[in-house]
Amino acid sequence: MPAMPRCGRCALRVPEGVAVCGDCLVTPPAQDSAIAAVDYAAPWDRLVTQLKFNEALDLSASLASLLLHAWRQAGSAPPDLVLPVPLSAQRLRERGFNQSWELARRLAPATGSRADASLLLRIRDTVHQTAFPIDKRASNVKGAFLVEPRRAAEVRGKTIAIVDDVMTTGATVGEIARTLRQAGAAQVHAWVLARTPAPGE
Repeated sequence: MPAMPRCGRCALRVPEGVAVCGDCLVTPPAQDSAIAAVDYAAPWDRLVTQLKFNEALDLSASLASLLLHAWRQAGSAPPDLVLPVPLSAQRLRERGFNQSWELARRLAPATGSRADASLLLRIRDTVHQTAFPIDKRASNVKGAFLVEPRRAAEVRGKTIAIVDDVMTTGATVGEIARTLRQAGAAQVHAWVLARTPAPGE
């Protein structure tokens, strides 16, 4: 699959030859970089939905390989840690698995990194982001994440990749990036399977 030109900070589509979109130049996001394998559009949106809500865990390996391919095309150095966007304890019990962890645990060995499902915690069970207007999503996730207090030293000075299935506004990965920075992380990168296209695309 040929690489689609994307902004190196937010992973939205950009014209060929553009490294960073105008919005990210004016207001840089909290993460150092972002990569996305595909747009959140047909047929990928249906596959993500099957994985996330229909327990189609057999799709995990194939979807993770798409994201691995995007990482290789980006030419980025391997991170020290690969962390999934965590679910709250309640949502994890309801769903039975974390789709971001299913991707992260497959990506880490292929990149020479270490995956960890318990270093980053979701300490507040937020309403699903789709329930909020775009301009309210950052406030919905503010203060929702925490580095496991007894393991904070494992974050200091490290390069960390955050893995998620879908990024729409970047509010969730941005809040996690700020949380990890406050805990001493040196760099934080967002690896997302699917990126919601900008309005009008």
